[in-house]
Amino acid sequence: MLDHSMSLRRFLTACRSVSRSGAMAIVVCVLMAAAALAAALFVAPAPLQAQGAGGSMRAHMGVASCAGSTCHGHSVGDGTPVRQDELLRWQEESSPTGAHSRAYRAIQEARGQAIIRRMGLDGAGVGRECLGCHTTTGAQKVADGVDCEACHGNAGGWLSTHYTVGASHQRNVSQGMTDLVNPRVRAQVCLDCHLSGDGPGQFVAHRIMAAGHPRVSFELDLFSTLQQHHNEDADYAARKGGKTDSMRMWAVGQAEAVKRSMELFSEPGKANDGIFPEFTFYDCHSCHRRIYDGEQASVSVLPNPGRPIHAGMPPFNDENMIMLLAAAKVVAPDIAATFDARSKAFHRAMGEGRSQSVAAAQALRQTADALSARFAGTPFSKAQTFAIMDAIASNAISDRFTDYEGSVQSVMAIDTLLNGLVNQGMVSTGAANGLRVQINQAYSAVREPNSYQPLAFRRALGGAIGSIRSLR
Repeated sequence: MLDHSMSLRRFLTACRSVSRSGAMAIVVCVLMAAAALAAALFVAPAPLQAQGAGGSMRAHMGVASCAGSTCHGHSVGDGTPVRQDELLRWQEESSPTGAHSRAYRAIQEARGQAIIRRMGLDGAGVGRECLGCHTTTGAQKVADGVDCEACHGNAGGWLSTHYTVGASHQRNVSQGMTDLVNPRVRAQVCLDCHLSGDGPGQFVAHRIMAAGHPRVSFELDLFSTLQQHHNEDADYAARKGGKTDSMRMWAVGQAEAVKRSMELFSEPGKANDGIFPEFTFYDCHSCHRRIYDGEQASVSVLPNPGRPIHAGMPPFNDENMIMLLAAAKVVAPDIAATFDARSKAFHRAMGEGRSQSVAAAQALRQTADALSARFAGTPFSKAQTFAIMDAIASNAISDRFTDYEGSVQSVMAIDTLLNGLVNQGMVSTGAANGLRVQINQAYSAVREPNSYQPLAFRRALGGAIGSIRSLR
C-alpha cells in the first residue's frame, strides 16, 4: 500500500498550527486537529440516517464488550481472521487512528474549553451543541468518545453471534451491524459528524467555527484510511466480498457529501441564523481575505465558470461539487451534463430567493443521488481513474479552483486516487512513491490558506498530475 498518509501527516501538522492562529479555511484539519471536533429536504423530508440503522433499536453494549483479549483487546495484531488489537489502535495516542477515542477529551482540553467560553455554553449547552459528535448516542460512558458502536452500530443484536461458526458479514448486517462495506452507508455514517448531520448536536454552524472550531470538510476514502484498524488481506476479501475500491469510495463520498449539503441547506431551521444566512454553507475563503480599500485597490477575485453569481455575493461551498463533476464526466457522462447544469442553476438561484434556491437544491440532490448509485455499482478501472485525474486538471474543472476549499479537495483526490491504483495492483508502490515530490508540491500550494494563490496552485496541480500520467 502506498503510504500517502506520510505527507498528509505533515500537512495536518501545519494545519493545526495555523488553526491556533485563527485561520478558519483549513480543510483537512477536521479529522486530526479536532479529533472529530468534530435526507431532509424542504419538501417531503427524508431522515438523515445511515442504512442499517435498525441496530439503533437494539442495546448499546459499550467498548468493554469488545475488549476481551481473545476478541479485539489483544496487545499484538497477530490474530486471525481479524487483527485482534483493534481496541489498542482505537486508543492510539500518537496516531490518527486514535482520534475517535479522544473526541470527548477534546471538549475538556484548552481549545475545547475556549470554544465553550466564547459560546457561553453551560453544561446543558455543551450537551446540546457538542456531544452529538464528541460522544456516542446511547453510550453510558461519555469519556469513550466516538466508540466502536458509533460506526459499527449498536451491538445488542449481533455481539454474541458475529464470531460464531457460520457467521457472515451478511448475517451480522441482518442482525443490526452497520454495513460499512457499502460505501453509501459508510458515507452517511461519517457525514453526520465530518460534515454535519440532522441529529442533536451534529450541525456545525458558523458561530461554532467563529468560536474556534475547525471548519468541516469531507473526503470519505482519506478519512477511512486514517482511521483504518484492519488488514485488507485475502481473508478480509473473502469475508467482505472483495477489497475496498478506494476510487469508488472516493467518488461515492463526493456524491453523498453533495447530497448531504443540499439536504441540510434545504431545511428552514438550518439555512438561517436569525436574519442572516447560515454561513457554514458558504465558501470560507471567499470572505476571509484581506481587504484593500483605497484608490489603488484591485479586485482579487477570479471569474469562476461554475458559479454564475454576481461579484460580491458569497458563493456556496462547492468543493465536493467540483470533484463530483470530474468523476461524473468520466464514469457517468450521461448524467454529468445534467449535474453541471443543475449545480450552476443552484448557484444562480442563491441570488434569487429562498424558494428558488431550495427548488434548485432538491434537483441537484436528486442528480447527486443518481451519481452515487452509479458509482456504487461501478468497479473503477485504471483507465477511468487516470481519466478522472486528467479531468481534475483540465481547464473545464481547474478553472473552478478560485478558492481554497476546492483546491485542497483536488490535492486529496489525486493522492487518494493514486493510492487506490496501488491498492488494486494497477500501479506499483515504487512507481507511485517516485511521484511523492510532485504530490508534496501540490500539498505545499495549499498549506497556508492566507497565502493561497489560485493560479500558482493550478500550476502545481497540473505538474503533479502531469507526472502521474507517466504511470499509464
